[in-house]
Formats: sequence, C-alpha cells, structure tokens
Amino acid sequence: MTVQKPPQKPLPRWVDIGLIPVINVLVALFVSGIVVALIGENPFVAMLVMVKGAFVYDGSLGYTLYYATNFIFTGLAVAVAFHAMLFNIGGEGQAYLGGLGAGLICLWMDSFMPAILLIPLAIMASAAFGAIWGVIPGYLQAKRGSHIVITTIMFNFLAASIMVSLLAGMLKSGGQMSPETRAFTDAASLPMIHEILQGLGFNVARSPLNLSFVIALLACVGVWVLIWRSRLGYAIRAVGQSPQAAQYAGISIERIIIITMAISGGLAGLMAINEILGVQHRVILNFTSGYGFTGIAVALMGRNHPFGIVLASLLFGALYQGGAELDFEFSTITREMVLMIQGLIILFSGALSFMFQKPLQRLFSKLTAGGKTEVAHGN
Repeated sequence: MTVQKPPQKPLPRWVDIGLIPVINVLVALFVSGIVVALIGENPFVAMLVMVKGAFVYDGSLGYTLYYATNFIFTGLAVAVAFHAMLFNIGGEGQAYLGGLGAGLICLWMDSFMPAILLIPLAIMASAAFGAIWGVIPGYLQAKRGSHIVITTIMFNFLAASIMVSLLAGMLKSGGQMSPETRAFTDAASLPMIHEILQGLGFNVARSPLNLSFVIALLACVGVWVLIWRSRLGYAIRAVGQSPQAAQYAGISIERIIIITMAISGGLAGLMAINEILGVQHRVILNFTSGYGFTGIAVALMGRNHPFGIVLASLLFGALYQGGAELDFEFSTITREMVLMIQGLIILFSGALSFMFQKPLQRLFSKLTAGGKTEVAHGN
C-alpha cells in the first residue's frame, strides 16, 4: 500500500501577490529588530521613529513619495523586461543616460524656450536616451545571442564612464571644480507638488516631491494597458512564457526583444526627470544613487504588476526616508546600519522572495482538501 500526497494546487492570487510579500517584509523587519536589539536599542522604539520619519513629521510624506517616484520608474523598467523573460540589470545606466538627454535639451534651449514646451521635450529626451541605451543590449541579445544580463551590466559601467567624461569635460560649468553642468533656468524646473497644493489653498510642508510623481503614476497605468490590454503586450508575454509557441504563432521574437528593451530603457530613463528636472536643476554625477539596482527588488516584490510596484516603491521610499530619521535620532544606529536593514528587505523580498511559497502551497492544499489524504492501493 502506498500513500499518495494530495496534489498541490496553485496558490490563490491574493496569497501570491499580497500575503507572501507581506510575510517577507515582516521576516526582514524581525531579523532587523534582532540586530537593533543586539546593539542595545529598543527595536519597537526604532520602528516607531522610522514610521514617524517616513509618514508623520512635517514634509516626511513628501520625501517618501519623492523617493518612491524613482523606484516606480525603475521597478516598471525591470517588470516590462521581465514579462519577456529579459533580466534588465541596466536600469542604472539607462537612467544615467536619460538624465544626459534631459540635460542636453535644457542646456540648449532653456534660455529661449518656454517651460510648457521645454519640459515635455526634456521628458521625451530622457525617455529616448534611456530607450537607446536599452535597445543596444536588446539588439545584441536578439541578433547576436549576447546574454542580456552581461551586456546590461557592462552598459552601466559604460554609462558611468561617459557621464564622468562629459561632466568633467565639455559639459562642465566654467569657473568651478565640481563635475556638473551649469544650473538650468527656471523654465526647466518641474512644478513642485507643495507649491501646487498651496496654490489650491492647502497648507502643505515643503518637500522635493514634484510633478514627476504624477507622471510615474501615469506610467503605471500605461504599463498595465500595454502588458494586459494590448496586442504588443500579449506578444511580450507570449515570448516570455514560451518562445517556441510565440514563434509558431508568427511572433517575431527578435523584434519583441528589441522593442521590449526599448520600452524598459525608456522607463528607466524617465527616472532622471525626478532628479534632474525636479530637484537638482543641473546634471550631476551619481544622481542615480543605486535606484536602478533597487528597482529589481521593487519589481520582484511587486510581482511585476504596476499596482504591486507602487506599493513596493512606497515601502522602499519609507525605508529611505525613515532610515535617515533613524540615523539622526540614534547615535548607535549609523547610516551603515540603515543600509543593512534596507539590504535585509531586499534580500527577503528579492533573493528569498519565494522561500515561503512551498510551505504555504502545502498549507493551502491541505485546507482546500479538508485535511484529508488520498489513500490508494498499489502493488
């Protein structure tokens, strides 16, 4: 007599996209709490400070949403590529080149072009430069078989080298030592959200949150329509799920790979508008600050869905802003400790994101089967 285990059913969608990410975050916070306790601080007090720093203090919510804007763009970039089973690691370089595109337009036209024309042009340039930087690895993957992970990583280094060369050379502002361009005129500045709300009669604290947050939300809607409501999105998902079936159906895999990487690169390039047009008002070195890499964890945690990416971006934005408050309030919790907490979130949400999938699958299979096991007689 042999005992057959009940077949394991797929997890309900709300468990896969909702419960598992929450469990991952709670486990990461639990481990982080242990580390905080080991250095002699109360983890509950530290958590309270982090939450207040991210959402309660004056202007803190604006800062959280400002950081979240960067993660929305880079998370969407990773997600679009992943639907075609392309692992785009090059968001950092694509965002860097996006900033160059926006910067070149502003440096060229900000002295004579009005804001209503200049800002849309700069936004389109940032998306176009990011798209071009994504198309090249896509072309190499489609036509030459080069692995997209390797080429996008190398293109990050190339983008960094190009920016260093330009900002320390021909684009460097005269009469200063810093490797950065001159400041743009006011025509190149994205409207700030607190100024818009104050104009409408709301008393809102000052923060770097700007109109790019609204553009990021519109990009989420656009990606949802593209992936789940368009013929191109169907082709992207078909190539990702089964390249052979897609080819049999007449879909050009090479064409879809190149187009997908162009869209992915364009979304990553748009991240630059939050930093360059919204806050810095000049092109500076290292303005990407690792947002392109963190976008990978955001996309994984958000299950490559725009709504999940918005939630994951809010979490990471809160970690960035609340983590800065921890560093300010506690002498024992240094910036490196905050980075460690963020790293644990990325570890459990990214590399270990499916750690609890199989236990939950077994649990839900037992619950749906009523706890009964099927017994069959064999040889």
